[in-house]
Amino acid sequence: MKRKMPVKETPVVDPEILESAHRSLGLEKSKPARKCEVCEGEVTPNAVEPLCWVCRRLKISAWRDSDLQASTGGE
Repeated sequence: MKRKMPVKETPVVDPEILESAHRSLGLEKSKPARKCEVCEGEVTPNAVEPLCWVCRRLKISAWRDSDLQASTGGE
């Protein structure tokens, strides 16, 4: 039985077009990714706070819980 020759992978998209698309979207790797202050996860580029989405959600949830406790008298 003969072995099949491995198929040489060719890029689907021309590298010049791909590079142009990355530049137009601003995906250049010039800035290092920001890290979350709590868990050191990746922070979204347009985030106001230095928190990842998980820590941000936990913070919002904690605020809601404390607001509910304050409005009900701390029961």
